Amino acid sequence: MPKITINGKEIEFQKGMTVLQACELADVEIPRFCYHERLSIAGNCRMCLVEMEKSNKPIASCAMPAAEGMKIKTNTEMVEKARKGVMEFLLANHPLDCPVCDQGGECDLQDQSLYYGVDKSRFVENKRDVKDKYMGPLIKTQMTRCIHCTRCIRFATEVAGVPELGAIGRGENTEITTYLEKSMESELSGNVIDLCPVGALTSKPYAFEARPWELKKTESIDVMDAVGSNVRIDTYGWEVKRVLPRLNESINEEWISDKTRYSCDGLLNQRLDAPYIKKDGKLKKTTWEEALNIIANQIKKLKKEEIAGHVGDMANIESIYSLKKIFNNLGSKHLEFREKDRYYNTSNRENYLFNTSILGLESADLVLLIGCNPRLEATMLNARIRKATIQNSLKVFSFGNPGDLTYSYQVLGNNTSDIKDFLKGTGKFSETFKKAKKPLVIIGEEALELKSGGYIFEEIKEYLIKNGFINDDWNALNILHRNASSVGALDMGLIENTPNKESFFSNLNNKKFKFLYLLGSDNIKINKDDMFIVYQGSHGDRSAEIADVILPGSAYTEQNGLYVNLEGRVQECKKASYPPGLAKEDYQILNELNLQLFNKKLFNKFGDIRNEAVNKIANFSGYENLPKKISLKSNKIINEFFDEELKIDKVDYYFTNSISRSSKTMSECREARMKSKI
Repeated sequence: MPKITINGKEIEFQKGMTVLQACELADVEIPRFCYHERLSIAGNCRMCLVEMEKSNKPIASCAMPAAEGMKIKTNTEMVEKARKGVMEFLLANHPLDCPVCDQGGECDLQDQSLYYGVDKSRFVENKRDVKDKYMGPLIKTQMTRCIHCTRCIRFATEVAGVPELGAIGRGENTEITTYLEKSMESELSGNVIDLCPVGALTSKPYAFEARPWELKKTESIDVMDAVGSNVRIDTYGWEVKRVLPRLNESINEEWISDKTRYSCDGLLNQRLDAPYIKKDGKLKKTTWEEALNIIANQIKKLKKEEIAGHVGDMANIESIYSLKKIFNNLGSKHLEFREKDRYYNTSNRENYLFNTSILGLESADLVLLIGCNPRLEATMLNARIRKATIQNSLKVFSFGNPGDLTYSYQVLGNNTSDIKDFLKGTGKFSETFKKAKKPLVIIGEEALELKSGGYIFEEIKEYLIKNGFINDDWNALNILHRNASSVGALDMGLIENTPNKESFFSNLNNKKFKFLYLLGSDNIKINKDDMFIVYQGSHGDRSAEIADVILPGSAYTEQNGLYVNLEGRVQECKKASYPPGLAKEDYQILNELNLQLFNKKLFNKFGDIRNEAVNKIANFSGYENLPKKISLKSNKIINEFFDEELKIDKVDYYFTNSISRSSKTMSECREARMKSKI
């Protein structure tokens, strides 16, 4: 490996590194504003100046490739003077409004001016005044503070794939803008706030809410989709003030989606804070004892075949497993998590996981999408696909037209017969797929909900095994789930393993159920009629409106719980706040319900139910880890083929769950998106 000398210390570096990166290997911190390791190099700010031997002037370390034998100095008088000069220019037009700036306490310019700034400016001219820009309901602008680092522009173009930002003008008259001053349409737009090293771009919903040092910070995960992005939840009292990304190279890198970041204000709206019972067609507040007693008495009147339950999209595995234990005690097997009938093969866990892994996407050379829109269903997964298309020339194909995915792709057909032809080996694409070294297939829920869903899955799986694309080193079979609870529910066995795959939904539609227990379930369509409905959840959403008894539960930020992401990775969502009023954590409610029904608690402490649930997960390899790899063998289940249209419905991205539907910010984003489409 080549060597470079930094401040008299010789170190080895990898070919292709810049001087700045080499300095970091030597534990030398280099100040920067425009440079970011996940973006292209701009070399705008010049804050990273260092001294290089045989150079009569300082060099920009972010843009200078490291070379064998280079001698770099970062702590000389020349370097310090150069950086102070740069800082003086940056502050020449920067307003002195730190006390009222939302970036205060988290500002790179503020931090670096401590070391390289001066107490007085030599510039006597008036500071420039730049008109603020409109960038939508999420991003608050104060462009006078902008130092033209162009991080936001490069992120929008390179990472988000929606090149909405650009620069106009030259020199100090340069302005960052959306040109037509419209709302940013990327689902990743909020990340430009984190990237901005000054207070030019700040969070509009969070404006003037709190100072960073006033907030309690809790490391947790996101449950707005099945990706399991790592986040930090900042709270003030019981209120969640903001959600920020946490670094995880294997999942979300250092980005999060706008829904993950901004739907948190929905945690304050439409909350259920007390038990309710329906009397004379109206909901009235009641006590916990009365509510649980009514539920127990209602259940005891019914046969086990008349009792059913449904788990919602954000339920943790401890709550899911607790509910399943109650249903086992009742002798009922009618417990589901799917909103629609959807095919799953549960004989092996790998049949319903994203086996390639999110990080593994970067190694693929071909992606085949079947009935899914990763941009709206799993935004961070889509960003990873885009990254691979740029860096590795990944080719993307799709059965079904998903719309704009922020990268180019080829539609192969919009009918199940097109998939059948591909499996038969007819057409040019079949040859292209077989020539790929590391292809992967992503099957979406839309495809599995078709009458041919079983045929598509089983035949695709058999095709991949036959052609050697499922082996000990590479598994090309991937299922794209939409909900955070889906994989955990499948692990807990919440699917009716009967010959009739539609048993739960047919019974529900045929009014065979007399009692339905909804655990945070708001997205399933229900015709109530004479059915007795219990709703346990955090928000007064769709299901609460038709419920006979309402049990106020906790949101994901208000209880500890495990979630299994689409890769099969078990992650912990940690309690950052506490539920309002008389609301309780979900597992506590279910424990008390079992006590009411059988005079016995499900468990004595929370750790007992967690350990019991985790033991049910096959190939579990510890928290935060991918499941142990197993080699899938052919065990094809014969399913009937139907000639159907493969239509990918548009996901209402900002209104996918009870929290986002209660969010004022998400409502504003949705309205802005609809206006932009007019």
